[in-house]
Amino acid sequence: MTPRRTVRRLQAVGAAAAIAAGTLVATAPAAQAAHCTTPRLAAGWYGDNQARLQQLIDQYGKCNPYRPGRAKPVAVFDWDNTVVKNDVGDAQMYWLLRNGKIRQPAAGDWTATSRYLTPAAARALADACGALARPGAPLPTGTPAGAGCADELAAVYGTAATRSGAAAFAGWDHRTIEPAYAWLPQLMQGWTAREVRGFAAAARAENLAAPVGATQRVGTGTVTGWVRYYDQQKDLIGGLRKAGFDVWISSASPQPVVEVWAEEVGVGADHVIGIRNTTASGGKLTAHLQGCGSVKDGADTMITYIDGKRCWINKEVFGVRGAAAEKVQPAARRQVFAAGDSDTDVSFLRDATALRLVVNRNKNELMCRAYDDSDGKWIVNPMFIEPKKQKTAPYPCSTTGYVDHDGTAGPVRRGDTSVVPDQTDSVFQPAG
Repeated sequence: MTPRRTVRRLQAVGAAAAIAAGTLVATAPAAQAAHCTTPRLAAGWYGDNQARLQQLIDQYGKCNPYRPGRAKPVAVFDWDNTVVKNDVGDAQMYWLLRNGKIRQPAAGDWTATSRYLTPAAARALADACGALARPGAPLPTGTPAGAGCADELAAVYGTAATRSGAAAFAGWDHRTIEPAYAWLPQLMQGWTAREVRGFAAAARAENLAAPVGATQRVGTGTVTGWVRYYDQQKDLIGGLRKAGFDVWISSASPQPVVEVWAEEVGVGADHVIGIRNTTASGGKLTAHLQGCGSVKDGADTMITYIDGKRCWINKEVFGVRGAAAEKVQPAARRQVFAAGDSDTDVSFLRDATALRLVVNRNKNELMCRAYDDSDGKWIVNPMFIEPKKQKTAPYPCSTTGYVDHDGTAGPVRRGDTSVVPDQTDSVFQPAG
């Protein structure tokens, strides 16, 4: 073969290879699309909720249409009583008390643990706990000698009142913070996030091992002693993630605690937004909290609570900075799906553009909005374990269903300011 013919032959082979390669590249997305499988949700949902959720996955999942480079749709779940039955913050508080992990505050001054603590509550805590440990040292709340201190701490945390009935907190914005929720991470001052994650792992193991309905002794009182993951929510989160959704958790429990619990459903710490402490030297948590939007770190006026959840989601998920994070964002910068169970979740649920799942715990504002369903995007499901019975009286939507920033009650209003009429509780688990 002459040199010229050899060159031509090699050129032809090269051209054919290039064409073949181009064909493979061009058809790769189609081939992948043909093998793209949309996850199917398991049964166990109320009414047509499974079908509505499946429709969400089918519509927004990566297979419809197959576009490997497109941005992931965002889904955000509340945690306590939404993904799990019972409250992991409560479980953690009880564990801290039983194991003596809450420290005496500086100078024995309990107002250093919360700017909202009333003088009456500070005095009650000082009287019950002051003689038990030096400032900065852990209080022996798991011993008989510390039972009274444990009881006072549990009362302030659980009822927002002292054992004698005096109000424990005052002067907060009811749409951006709940002082009792914030108090739990504030009581973790002096520990590192790593140490708190260890506490959370221990509390998680105990609460999952305890039988459903179990109680535990804290101080001289009896409190809930178990937690369970909802199988349906684990399946939903897994299905959303497999379908290409960017799944986040937004919780009013402490950040390190929720991080530990969220591992079970495949959500990493970088996709958990809980209450976050500021830190001091050595990574030790302080009694102050990180801020969001126009709220600076240490101001302690905004946590992941109602409007605060909106701010933190806008900040962490969508990268909105400054005061703008407190505002409703354009549809393209909002979650397509949200799930919650409480008035705590109202704002970020309303922000969801496609579907909003509510677990029915008879919370006034949330159920008013869900049952009103003014845009057809709300679905309601009974609690998956020990569902509540039907609420016999209508929800007071037209009168007192909404709690304003100053704590006053008023009517629940739609986006156009019209008043939501009272709603009948219609989604519940029938007896038997």
